[in-house]
Amino acid sequence: MAAPSRYYAAACQTDLPCPTTRAELPERVDRLLGMVDAAVIGYRPFFDIRLVVFPEFAHAAPIYETSEELLDRLAVPLPNEQTDRYVAKAKQHGVYIQTGTFLESDPKWPGKVFNTTCLIGPDGILSKYRKVNPWLPWEVHSSPHDLPGYDEPMFPVAETEIGRLGAAICYDWLFPEVLRALALGGAEVLIRVSAYMDPWGATPPMDWWTLFNRARAVENLAFVVASNQGASYRNYPPFSWPGGSMIVDFDGRILAQADPGAGEKIVVGPIDLPALREERKRRQGHALLSHLRTEAYTDLYARPIYRPPGRS
Repeated sequence: MAAPSRYYAAACQTDLPCPTTRAELPERVDRLLGMVDAAVIGYRPFFDIRLVVFPEFAHAAPIYETSEELLDRLAVPLPNEQTDRYVAKAKQHGVYIQTGTFLESDPKWPGKVFNTTCLIGPDGILSKYRKVNPWLPWEVHSSPHDLPGYDEPMFPVAETEIGRLGAAICYDWLFPEVLRALALGGAEVLIRVSAYMDPWGATPPMDWWTLFNRARAVENLAFVVASNQGASYRNYPPFSWPGGSMIVDFDGRILAQADPGAGEKIVVGPIDLPALREERKRRQGHALLSHLRTEAYTDLYARPIYRPPGRS
């Protein structure tokens, strides 16, 4: 595989009505594929867009109170005819697309629903990430962590011609272990597919969105491409979603960011993988991945810690 050169990523945030049934998916994907065209073709005279990222809930949100309702009305298997359309679009433009999340059903896990994003390239689906940390107590879909016998990679990293790409979804980013798992798996570009609502969004005094995106970039000496939901309260109640999608470099510099509250938006920024790889080889100070004293932490998770809501 040829060494990648500098390219650009487009983080696309949406402001669309919340779907209530899977029958709305084709029209929704029409709109998202149009944003891929706009990013790639519109910026072509200026930037070589090779990666396009969409936010969490771009296809569907867990708006019902039970997994049974989600399975009945919104969940879909992956792959499906909509992911086939993304593959065709990726092939048309020679790009990689990190889809917004689907609510996924899988016959291997009957009765379960996953919140899932797919990395799609010109040759098909390259990886499928299922949210490991649902936003408790509101999100009722399943975590692969909680399923006995789950035998698929929880933190997949895809080797591509634009580098090694790893994704995680929204609340997962508040857990440094998730992004460290991706980085230790080789990820050079960490992709955040998110629906981060106010007041934890992209503005002071909290601004968790910016805080965690920059921290994870520095901790893992990696680029971050973070797409956040930009929907208004009218479209996605009971929350408002501030957007603020951004591209961050491996030293935590914000290279590009959408204005918070901008709604639907495409923000474009550079990914310089040769520079990252050189720094990972050269750097002695703040080389956090190579300075890990892992044996010091062997007892840290020796006993289970996870406690579901309502359990003392």
